[in-house]
Amino acid sequence: MTAALALAIGFIAGLRSMTAPAAAAWAARLGWLHLDATPLAFLGHRATAYVVTALMIGELVADKLPKTPSRTKPGPFAGRIVTGALSGAALAGGLGGSLLLGAVLGAVGAVAGTLGGYRARTGLVRVLGVPDFVVALAEDALAVGGALIVMSATGVGR
Repeated sequence: MTAALALAIGFIAGLRSMTAPAAAAWAARLGWLHLDATPLAFLGHRATAYVVTALMIGELVADKLPKTPSRTKPGPFAGRIVTGALSGAALAGGLGGSLLLGAVLGAVGAVAGTLGGYRARTGLVRVLGVPDFVVALAEDALAVGGALIVMSATGVGR
């Protein structure tokens, strides 16, 4: 189950690079992920949660701007892999699993989310004949909602 969740949070990072680490930071902050004894303990700090959330909101806005580079360009693609790996490691480590395995799965999920999200978004714009903005908003909802679902599946309340 932990492996699937790490892969899923990586996929979310492929859709919106800062949504996955924001979800991980809040999960750590709220005690859903136990990162105190790991190198990722900083994710549980209040300042981290607020800063990463601000970055997430900024990304949600910037994604709609016409000059924002494609997620498939090397820089944005690499950033998504890094945030996917970070988020996957946090999820796995926070549940008592391997940070390394979580990072690998998160990175793999980020590659799938980046490429799959790009193809889905461009394909839906073309097929539905709607503006990119409309599909981008649906993708935002999928990323944020998906991150909430993944984090809620970590066993909160067990």
